[in-house]
Amino acid sequence: MLAWLTGPLEFEFFRLALAAVALVSVLCALVGAWVVLRGLSYIGDAMSHAVLPGIVAAFLMKGNLLVGALIAAVLTALGIGAVGRQSGLKQDSAIGIVFVGMFSLGIVMLSRASSFTTDLSNFLIGNPMGVTRADLWSTLGVTLLVGALLTAVQKELLLASFDPTEARAIGLPVRLLESGLLIVIGLVVVMTVQLVGTTLSVSLLITSSAAARLLARSLKKMIGLAALLGVLGGTAGLYASYYLNTAPGATIVLMNTAIFLLALLLRRRD
Repeated sequence: MLAWLTGPLEFEFFRLALAAVALVSVLCALVGAWVVLRGLSYIGDAMSHAVLPGIVAAFLMKGNLLVGALIAAVLTALGIGAVGRQSGLKQDSAIGIVFVGMFSLGIVMLSRASSFTTDLSNFLIGNPMGVTRADLWSTLGVTLLVGALLTAVQKELLLASFDPTEARAIGLPVRLLESGLLIVIGLVVVMTVQLVGTTLSVSLLITSSAAARLLARSLKKMIGLAALLGVLGGTAGLYASYYLNTAPGATIVLMNTAIFLLALLLRRRD
């Protein structure tokens, strides 16, 4: 049993993948709690697809794919806010409009690419076993930044989320807080995309936080439990992928889904 656990650790790529999973789990827990509490799960899925034009543009220009995805995520977040304010539509409608437009733009741009290289395919379907030390440092930096930002505005964000009328009455910049949260969600999606790809990154953002929501009642406990569950699911997924020779990103998602189903069985009934 011990050899089964320590065997993969002999390889640096596996150790780096484990570290990346731990960092991304904490990062997703910080933002995923807000996504679940505010019912914004749809935006995680939308963001994971809406970054495609940024990725393709960076690929075509031989630039950094992560930077391209980040720019697309910020533009998507700002676009969702602008469409919602100008049209008067509910946020889910604004998300759908911008998401479909951005994703379609990415497909059109992708059709102009002469080849579909390993770098781009890894970004689309994920490759946690290809994480580098530079990826770890960038993820750590983003995790610390997101944690500091959300901690600084936690009270204001809570009030704006659950009682926007009162928040406006006392002078809080509700629109700015909402736009800022969307940008942060986009940033987190971009960081998870490189781990499990655009189509599966939403699971890391939502599944562990949803499981934690079933088991915890306070925001702090929910975030801490979501991070722990994410690490457990990610670690189990990596080991299973290593020994079963399956796709790492998809295996991680399946493990997180299994943990959610277990939490569903164990949930508190008030």
